[in-house]
Amino acid sequence: MEMLDRDGLTEREFLGDYRAEDYERPSVAADMVIFTVTNTEADSYRKLPDKELRILLIRRGGHPFLGKWALPGGFVRPGETTEQAAARELREETGVAEVYLEQLYTFSDIGRDPRTWVMSCSYMALINSDQVQLKAGDDASDAAWFNVTYRLLREQKEHIQEGYVKTLEYELTLSSEAEKLTAVVRRTVMVTQTSTKTDTSIISNDGFAFDHAKIISCAIARLRGKVNDSDIALHLMPRLFTLTELQQVYEVILDKELLKAAFRRKVTDLVVETDHYTENAGHRPSRLYRRNLQYL
Repeated sequence: MEMLDRDGLTEREFLGDYRAEDYERPSVAADMVIFTVTNTEADSYRKLPDKELRILLIRRGGHPFLGKWALPGGFVRPGETTEQAAARELREETGVAEVYLEQLYTFSDIGRDPRTWVMSCSYMALINSDQVQLKAGDDASDAAWFNVTYRLLREQKEHIQEGYVKTLEYELTLSSEAEKLTAVVRRTVMVTQTSTKTDTSIISNDGFAFDHAKIISCAIARLRGKVNDSDIALHLMPRLFTLTELQQVYEVILDKELLKAAFRRKVTDLVVETDHYTENAGHRPSRLYRRNLQYL
């Protein structure tokens, strides 16, 4: 016997009477934080090029935030999941598919988009810069890679009953050949015996559209957190690479120098050596490695 609800309706009868338009619903967007690592110009042919961590931004070609820089993204289409929308946006903006893609957070603050109620289901992608072909979308006037700097400005810790509150303020700087964007982002962590709550807010913003400085801040924190206990950094590497190149990528993500011996012990299980060596590099040939696909 089919169950009836409190109004005496079957499920089919309930769904037949249901009117979705009676309820206010948000629009849902999929915004992409796309990371890559590129080489800088070496001062000498004998010196290895330095690495730079970069994020792809799109200059908005229409209101709101006309002329400001935003993350690539768009609204989720009917019949599409948020992950499918993110993969579509990634492919449309960069020409790249089948790369590392991870859901970041859902950002749903009231007023984050002046047009209407819009929730952003954000994603983080890691790609090899050699694969990218930039193309601005329909609502954008330009697409560019920006170098990333994200550094702690100040930290404060206050003890409360059964716990503490830690406040950290970071300066986010994204720079290209032509422009520099800056923001100060505050992360507040409240820890008690029963819970941990993290809140992120924008203190100042110069050049970023919407709340995208906040989304980028969260993505950098996620990337830095995972690089220490996973093989996530390998997704930024070409098929073959040296251990020195891999260490440079770790250092540019974490924004600190690492001891060579300790680093190589750390990545032993993450990589597999090959029989190939660097050629025409201006210095002694180095063995090339690849990602260990068996690593769990």
